[in-house]
Amino acid sequence: MTVDGGPKLPASKLPRVGTTIFTVMSGLAAEHGALNLSQGFPDFDGPRALRERVSHYLNDGRNQYAPMTGVPALREAIASKVAALYGRTTHPDTEVTVTSGGTEALFCAIQAVVRPGDEVIIFDPAYDSYEPAVELAGGRCVRLPLPAPGYRPDWNAVADALSDRTRLIILNSPHNPTGSVLTASDLDALETLLHGRDTLLLADEVYEHIIFDGAEHQSLLRRPALSERAFVVSSFGKTYHVTGWKIGYCVAPEALSAEFRKVHQYVTFASITPVQLALADFLADHPEHHLDLPDFYQRKRDRFCALLADSRFTLTPAAGTYFQLLDYTAISDETDVELARRLTIEHGIASIPVSVFYQSPPPDRVLRFCFAKDDATLLRAAEVLCAI
Repeated sequence: MTVDGGPKLPASKLPRVGTTIFTVMSGLAAEHGALNLSQGFPDFDGPRALRERVSHYLNDGRNQYAPMTGVPALREAIASKVAALYGRTTHPDTEVTVTSGGTEALFCAIQAVVRPGDEVIIFDPAYDSYEPAVELAGGRCVRLPLPAPGYRPDWNAVADALSDRTRLIILNSPHNPTGSVLTASDLDALETLLHGRDTLLLADEVYEHIIFDGAEHQSLLRRPALSERAFVVSSFGKTYHVTGWKIGYCVAPEALSAEFRKVHQYVTFASITPVQLALADFLADHPEHHLDLPDFYQRKRDRFCALLADSRFTLTPAAGTYFQLLDYTAISDETDVELARRLTIEHGIASIPVSVFYQSPPPDRVLRFCFAKDDATLLRAAEVLCAI
């Protein structure tokens, strides 16, 4: 391939990768003035007290590089939260690394341990950043389906897929895009499968505080036999309604963290200092925020689902995340990509087609809608959807 008569470029390292579906659908929503329930971001702001702390540090001269691993106060606050929620003692200096968002943490973990020829087990539908990162590391994804409507792992299938080449298993709970969650019995099964193996784990837990109906988030950090082989990734953007700040973190044992940091230091090196300092203060002073978050988002889930009771869509309320799947079988024979595009252009509401998260999409007819929106937006969205 050449560009404007210039030098011949090497073959793409990611020949099957194009613009992400989130960018495509958000762009289409903007073009047509549609309600954007596609990309997962709130249309309300983060806590005032948190934003005031950012302003304080911005104006207090705290605007130079943070330490590569994250400001000490934030790493200490993360370690305290992990101990309080999951009972795991975590050393903030050697086991906690602050990153520029959850996606960076996922990328660094994969690059740190996956080698050419390694296999990585992921579950379809899978968040779209996993496989490209594995391929860039020279690995190969083994994709196992999460069967609808429960979207839960089949541990017998995992056992069959495990081999001497399995370097890593990537887990995502609460799960994007389906909203399913892992249970304690799932972690029991995983412990049994991995006993005596060297396979590592990468847990994408960015929605850890958005889980419903009284369920407890089953973090890998609860289980010593799992956490000793795991990178556990979370996100402040999801928790504090500030996705644009792009601050996440990774908790991992010292040896894994050391390898993780070797990559991280050459990807972003450090994340924005005043925001880290503000998050440290807010996390220490307002733990009620993340403790109250399940109820906050369950009210939104329940409201959105109730507003759709008279629609032609069918649904099972999400068990976690701020996404709701809607089945459109009674409405159209179109593919989900076709319908998502048509709903955006003709009806003014944008969603995400779930098939794009699969290697081999099943015949299910579902779209993903984000309900991290204010009540007025949810009401307008439901009015559109009920009229279809």
